[in-house]
Amino acid sequence: MDVKKQQLPPKENALFKRILKCYEQKQYKNGLKFAKQILANFPDHGETLAMKGLILNCLGKKEEAYNFVRLGLRNNLTSHVCWHVFGLLQRSDKKYDEAIKCYRNALKWDKDNLQILRDLSLLQIQMRDLEGYKDTRYKLFELRPTQRASWIGYAMSFHLLKDFSTALKIIEEFRKTMQKSSYDYEHSELLLYQNLVLRESGALEEALDHLETYATNICDKVTLAELRGELMMKLGREDAASEIYRSLVSRNPENRDYYLKLEESLGLTTVEERIKLYEELREKTPRAQVPKRLPLNYATGETLEKLLDTYLRAAIQKGVPPLFTDVQSLYDNKERVQVIEKLMNGYLKNLHETGHLTETDNEFKEPASILYVLMFLAQHHSYLGDTEKALTLLKEALDHTPTLIELYIIKGKILKHAGDYVGAYEALQEAQALDTADRYVNSKCASYLLRANLVKEGEDMCAKFTREGVSAMENLNEMQCMWFQTECARAYDRMGLFGEALRKCHEVDRHFTEIIEDQFDFHTYCMRKMTLRSYVELLRLEDVLRSNRFYWDAAQTAINIYLRLYDQPLSENAGDNNLNTANMDPAELKKLRSKQRKAAKKAEQNKAEEKKKEEKKAEHQKAKHGGNQVI
Repeated sequence: MDVKKQQLPPKENALFKRILKCYEQKQYKNGLKFAKQILANFPDHGETLAMKGLILNCLGKKEEAYNFVRLGLRNNLTSHVCWHVFGLLQRSDKKYDEAIKCYRNALKWDKDNLQILRDLSLLQIQMRDLEGYKDTRYKLFELRPTQRASWIGYAMSFHLLKDFSTALKIIEEFRKTMQKSSYDYEHSELLLYQNLVLRESGALEEALDHLETYATNICDKVTLAELRGELMMKLGREDAASEIYRSLVSRNPENRDYYLKLEESLGLTTVEERIKLYEELREKTPRAQVPKRLPLNYATGETLEKLLDTYLRAAIQKGVPPLFTDVQSLYDNKERVQVIEKLMNGYLKNLHETGHLTETDNEFKEPASILYVLMFLAQHHSYLGDTEKALTLLKEALDHTPTLIELYIIKGKILKHAGDYVGAYEALQEAQALDTADRYVNSKCASYLLRANLVKEGEDMCAKFTREGVSAMENLNEMQCMWFQTECARAYDRMGLFGEALRKCHEVDRHFTEIIEDQFDFHTYCMRKMTLRSYVELLRLEDVLRSNRFYWDAAQTAINIYLRLYDQPLSENAGDNNLNTANMDPAELKKLRSKQRKAAKKAEQNKAEEKKKEEKKAEHQKAKHGGNQVI
């Protein structure tokens, strides 16, 4: 490698700078044109070859791109640009460990290059190399001590490593450099982040003092009150905490957590004490639902019957379709189930005889009340396993009001619980006919079709709400519609189409990989916008992302299929099929062979289409992250 050959004259050097600008502005064709002009006179210029490769990679010419970048590196191994470009290529192919090695090599030749250090820090936090991230953030802090992101990134590196004292010192020093203003949301977020670090370090008293000191500077007053209440509870100051939770209940009387924390802060242990508290709260907020609903979890005997009677009657008179869903959690107690059944049967009897919910009810008659009682009882008996009685009650409700969509949805659910998936989707189709614009009904209908192994029909049902001009399957995959894909995988598994089932499972797996990749967009954004608490939550969520139910379902299906295929390989099944052909006549055998050839051809076409889609997706991802600076 001749060093002199790698130095461009002023004219070509200006062209090279234009190549960099074209890459950053995604003007790839112009960039290639300028690269061609330089290479015509300097064919061995490593940095130009590397940049040409990087631009070709953005245009989807991956193999050609790697050839040019490797050639550029061979011609100039001491160029930080060549190593940086090689790292960007590796990153675009998700080879993050290799990309980190390339960035480190680039830094050997230009140790203070800000762009390379930033790119390296992004990969390190993405890969959770926290020690490496700390070192890189320190270097950035040294080079740019006046930038806010330098301070925040350096402090966060210690926080993530659980070195809380150092993180707190850095945040406090940074706060001293900030300009004060009467209303500063970013300063407020920084204070709340500082408080988070204090709480996680175990300095609860200090954290509470910190909140009291900076209460006027914190803009999010609800979070401030919640944190004060939480800290006071942990420090054993229940009286002060109860006052805070009372104010929070007044502020938002529909927040269930506030009531539970108020109970805890008051030290209520007996049922009587809790019932008394909720009576008092109901008087203060008579329109709120939560103080009426929560006592049902504790009450017993006559008190339970009285409270349930009031609660159920109010909901029936108002006409609340999801009433059963609301009280379903009470069904873990036999006494409550018996009381609910007794009350509802009493309402039904009275409505049939007098038109009123109770014998002493002198209010005007409400014809719709019987409908909601029948609807509730149908769900009640379905939950208890009495499908026949549930359907009888639902038929009576449908005879009363045949145009209520909720009745058909409930019928579908009852049949689904009974294992009749065909009947379930037929009921949902009737519901959809009443409101074709209801996406929830459409999705439920598609779900039941898939449970009945009618994949094509399920896809057609979803096509009513997908983008025109694109197949429903493709669009649902693009939208990361994981419930559909997991149901499809199970349906294919039941049908013995293991290849299709595995393909759906791997699509779900790819969605989770994409979600993890999408972190890249937030590593710099959150530092810039100071949404630091949310950023830490995001990082911790991503660390346990694959514990999500959809991933679990897809993984379980895939594992079962792979184990089955290991125990009974397809080749053995194929061999059995060949043995059976001995008894076939020539015409049948010819037909079978033709069918097998068509199936094989279709499988190849599907594979080619899948490959094409993957390449297209990869190009899109590259274009999305293509505007990285190189120098």
